[in-house]
Amino acid sequence: MNGQQHRPVLIVGAGPVGLAAALALKSHGIPAAILEAEHEGRQRPGSRAIYIHRATLELLEEISPGLGLRLTEHGVIWQIKRTFFRGKEVYVRQYPKPEPGTIPAFTSLPQVVIERLFHEACEAAGVEFRWNTRVTEVKSEKDQVTLKAANGEVWTADYVIGCDGARSIVRSGVGIELQGPRSADTFIVVDLKEDESDPLPVERVFHYEHPAMDGRNVLFVPFKGGWRIDLQLLPEDNVEDFAEEAGVRKWLPRVMHPKYADRITWVSTYRFYQVVANSFADANRRVFLAGEAAHLFAPFGARGLNSGVPDVVIGVRGIVKAMNAATEAERAKAVADAAEERRLAALHNRDAAGTALEHIQGSSPYMKLKRELAASLAPLIPRLGRWLDEGPYGPKHGHPLVSTKY
Repeated sequence: MNGQQHRPVLIVGAGPVGLAAALALKSHGIPAAILEAEHEGRQRPGSRAIYIHRATLELLEEISPGLGLRLTEHGVIWQIKRTFFRGKEVYVRQYPKPEPGTIPAFTSLPQVVIERLFHEACEAAGVEFRWNTRVTEVKSEKDQVTLKAANGEVWTADYVIGCDGARSIVRSGVGIELQGPRSADTFIVVDLKEDESDPLPVERVFHYEHPAMDGRNVLFVPFKGGWRIDLQLLPEDNVEDFAEEAGVRKWLPRVMHPKYADRITWVSTYRFYQVVANSFADANRRVFLAGEAAHLFAPFGARGLNSGVPDVVIGVRGIVKAMNAATEAERAKAVADAAEERRLAALHNRDAAGTALEHIQGSSPYMKLKRELAASLAPLIPRLGRWLDEGPYGPKHGHPLVSTKY
């Protein structure tokens, strides 16, 4: 259908952050419409975002009662985590089993399942979906935003929430830029299907300088139905030697039972961006950016989806406040305040993820010495083992993933 169509708020992108934005709007009684470039039912490969923090689960419960608990039911919660240094265990922690029917500290499940549960919640809430609607142009004006799609449709909205990912058309359309560095380090992610007849213990395990991998770091993270293995390559490594199927089949049996070489479901390589948008709202305060449209982090601490959800929850609060504002100045300030709050959180998360990256693989003599001393003294001073264990997550103090200021 061509011609111009208007909605109070339009969301661009039907990934998990866009779906959460729709649920947040519906929780305030505001109609929610999502424009998505791909077709209905599309599934992206790989586990991707698999770890959902308690704070995120609680926010999801707030905007869609029961969703946080459903995610928990479909995920796994490991009660033990271990950290090794050159093959020697330097830290282990066991967590109590969560009480049934309560929000746990986290849950771990593949992103395809996360998106399915989000989508089901959106369908139940009456969210409008427009599939096969690839936005190609975005124009923000003082009183509205106009979007043009590849199929010829023209849409207008009082507000737009851009959840269209790292190559965001919404972000570029309103002239907002990402700022920050890109890591030179290459990581490989391998998804494995679990052997349900003889499964591994459900434990998160991190190896500094795994002895079977010539000193490369390896992280094992369980999720519902499988495992994610993160392998950090050395600067001199040829990526293809480790990332192609033959390469994975060669090194994987060095860190896991050989049977898992026949249970590979996805392999991906990546280098980390550490970038944050210079503003989360456009100059007219009509467009709000969220998720990977607004920031890209190294995944340490699971800061992507877990900051994307509060982005849209707080962004929607700002939009609701703007809709009820008595003056133009109050309207613009409501959006600007929400945008700046989430930008400050993103800057904290970027810095924390960068600290974690340096912690686990920094090559300076000083950082190497710190890791070695901590590992050697961990049996006598347990907090040093904990310091090593927390490295892959980055510092937790400071501005939280979910701010409560707004």
